[in-house]
Amino acid sequence: KDVIKSGGEWISSVELENAAVGHPEVAEAAAIGMPHPKWDERPVLFVVRKPGSNVSAKDVIEHLKPLVAKWWLPDAVEFVDDIPHTATGKISKKDLRDRFSDYTLAG
Repeated sequence: KDVIKSGGEWISSVELENAAVGHPEVAEAAAIGMPHPKWDERPVLFVVRKPGSNVSAKDVIEHLKPLVAKWWLPDAVEFVDDIPHTATGKISKKDLRDRFSDYTLAG
């Protein structure tokens, strides 16, 4: 699914991903909604750094601030070595959710 429902509002995960990969040190990004005790779901952004990059979660958030609504900003940025894809090359959000099924956000 390409939308995250947070507190009754919809967040486009695709737009969030596109904004994140606009950062010069981000190779790929995937946003998924993770369960949140107050807001139903909140976005978590999974990022693959470009080779040699030391980009931080704070750097990514600062990059996103002027590009997306404040409530779209991810609650967490997690760095991963790879992001799963489907046979057609699309990001596999299902596989990503399965991989991080025990991930929890603080309320």
